[in-house]
Parts: sequence; structure tokens; C-alpha cells
Amino acid sequence: MKFLKIKEAIKLAEQQENKTAQVSIRGWVYRERKMKDKSFLVIRDSSGIIQCVVKKDKVSEKEFNDAEKALIESSVEITGEIKEDKRAPEGFEITVTKINVVQFADIYPISKDQSPEWLLDNRHLWIRSRKISTVLKVRATILGAIREFFDSRGYFEFSPPIFTPNACEGGSTLFEVKYFNDVCYLTQSWQLYAEAGIFALENIYTISPCFRAEKSKTSRHLAEFWMAEVESAWIKLDGMVNIAKELIAFIIVRVLEKHEDDLKLLGQNVEKLKKLKLPFPTITYKEALDVLEKKSGMKVEYGKDLRTIEEEELMKHFDVPVVVTNYPKEIMAFYKPEDPTNKGTALCFDMLAPEGYGEIIGGSEREWDVDQLKIALEKEGEKPENYDWYLDLRKYGSVPHSGFGMGVERIIAWICHLDNIKDAIPFPRTMMRKSP
Repeated sequence: MKFLKIKEAIKLAEQQENKTAQVSIRGWVYRERKMKDKSFLVIRDSSGIIQCVVKKDKVSEKEFNDAEKALIESSVEITGEIKEDKRAPEGFEITVTKINVVQFADIYPISKDQSPEWLLDNRHLWIRSRKISTVLKVRATILGAIREFFDSRGYFEFSPPIFTPNACEGGSTLFEVKYFNDVCYLTQSWQLYAEAGIFALENIYTISPCFRAEKSKTSRHLAEFWMAEVESAWIKLDGMVNIAKELIAFIIVRVLEKHEDDLKLLGQNVEKLKKLKLPFPTITYKEALDVLEKKSGMKVEYGKDLRTIEEEELMKHFDVPVVVTNYPKEIMAFYKPEDPTNKGTALCFDMLAPEGYGEIIGGSEREWDVDQLKIALEKEGEKPENYDWYLDLRKYGSVPHSGFGMGVERIIAWICHLDNIKDAIPFPRTMMRKSP
């Protein structure tokens, strides 16, 4: 017996002149409704759902009784005739001729109107929901698109360590880990190691977990998340900004190719996504402050980083992703150099997504003056001697180089139109949640 995915079974029926076919499927009971002489079972698998009708006069007595006993999430194998029926979910229905209940489920604890926190407590079960499973399909496509984008441009995938001896994005957000008889930290970013890798491979990327011990309870932050990061030798800020823009445009195309119906199910405006075409605008930090003051009446002091509230207000004036460059040097990380043509600002950029989703990419050129790096490290309260290996990279044939990190969950949240970033990852980890 060859089992088809539900989507394959529907496609097979659509190809027939009379819109019917004999099929076998298997999956789990998504919804059930029982009557005296028949049972309606909506079955789900990873490809979709379909309504199946188990009639008393079409199956054996045992099979009919089993269908009556099968509760939500019971696993089943079904054979029958699939036919077009506009009244049914997905427009097709299977009249069952054979049903095998593989396992009778207990009463499923998840029902309507349960709180988000309760659903997170039961994430191991909620992951089966249509919403979360659909998001995870889109997530898989986005991960594949990132790899396709960089592989097609001759980049090498480079695997960074997860245990690290140093901070990359500030010591206050490090997770300390017992390491045999010593301590180390969970990585905040691959960047320092990527800067070593480019001198061997020139153009590299990774998709890797990162960890930030931020004491934040917002809908945009996770303690454990995934970043797609890139680092390139010989490329300056403008070149890296263009790569970031092209990557976002490429991801959107791939997601629309495979998931238009899925995005609609999630409540995303697909037509709006289709309009997100290159080129995306680039403005400076100073220009962003001017937009906020002139168009929103929001006066932001120069030198202050853009927080969520400022980013959301700024993006009310744009329908596409926007790159903001040249943030004040004094508020940037130690590895971001000063722009020689715009003193007091750093050669750096953030990309902001529309509709309040905020920063999705952050990048910069990298400082390659050893003395400037030492000064910047000391300003951040770091000991330069703890970064000896990193400073070595500037002593043996250093070249201009740049990179960026893209928050995978933030891209997913934006493209899937999610209210909370927690739904962009299978099992979210936050300040308040480390299980299940």
C-alpha cells in the first residue's frame, strides 16, 4: 500500500477528469464529529488537512467502532475514494473504505481559548497546531534560501564554536558556563571567529545558534536564537549593505514561491509581500532622526541609540525594509570603525523591517587598526590581553572586511506576520522560560 501525503492525494484527484481517485493516506485526527451512522474525521499530516467520512455501510463493524472511538490526535491509516466537495475543508473529501487506528489517543488537553503561556507550557503538543507547523515549514524554506543564496555566490559555510572565552556584544549579556575546572561563555555571535576565517576562505557564512542573557520580556527577544551571519574579505560597508538587501529580496521570493497559501493561513498580506522589490532605501542615522522629528514630531537626542519605539515610529513612513547607516561611533561595539568621511560616526548599518518588526540585520565594516581596537576595548571595560588572538588577525596581512548578522526568528516573525517572536522557533527560550 502506497501512502500519499494529503496534498499529493488532492493533486492526484485534481488531475482526473472526474476529480476522483482511489488513495491511501495516514496522519492524525485533527477534528472529529460522530453521528449515528457515520463519523467525520478531519485528518492532518505535514502537508495539510482533509475531511474523511467513515460510513457504517462502507467499512467493517470493527472499523466503524474504532472510528467512533478515535479522539483528536489518534493516529490513523485510511484508504478510500477522494472526490471534489466544495463544502469540505480544502474542497475535497475521502469516503473511507478502510481505516486502521494505529494508536487511540487520550483526551487531548489543548482546546480553544487557552492562554499563550499555557500553550507555551505545552509547546511539545502545541507544535502540532496548524499555525505553528505552518510557521515551521516557512522557517525551513528560509533556512534553505539563506544557504542557496550564499552557496550560489561562492561562499563557504563555516562552523563557529559555541563555547567562547570572550564577549562579542558586551559582557552584560553573556551566559556563563562551567567548563571542566574553568568557565567560558555561550556564543553571542560568530563574528570574532569569522574574522579569522576570512583570511583562509575570504567569503564565509553560517547559520548558528546564539545566546544573549538580556533581561528582556518583549515580544522581539529570545535568550537562544539563530543567526545567519556573513563575513567577507575585501568588501566595504556599501558592498555588505547591498548583499544584505539582496539576501532579503531573495528570501521573500523563495517563500512566496513555496508558501503563498501558508502565508494567507497565517494572516499575512501576500500582495504586500510581492511588492517588496529592490532597491530598498538607505538613510543615515542623522536622516532617521530628521524623519522622526519632521514627520512624527519625535525629538530624539543625537547620540542616543534607536530603541524599539523609535524604530517602530520611523518605519511608519516606509513600506519596505530600510537600511540605516552611520550610527554614532560612541554607542557602537568596539570592532566598528569610525567613518573617515563622516567623523564621529561608525561604518555600520542596521536593516529595519516595516510594520513594527524592527531590526532584522545588523552589520559593519570591521576595525583593522590594532591600536584603535585596544582603545575601544578598554572603553568597554574589556582587557585587550584577553583578545590577543583576535588582535593577531591585524598583524598578519589584514585587509578591509565587513559582515552582518541576520536574526532568523525576526525574519520569520516579519514574513509570517507573527505577533510574538516565540512562535518563530520550535521551543522558545526566554528570560522566563527554559522548558519544555
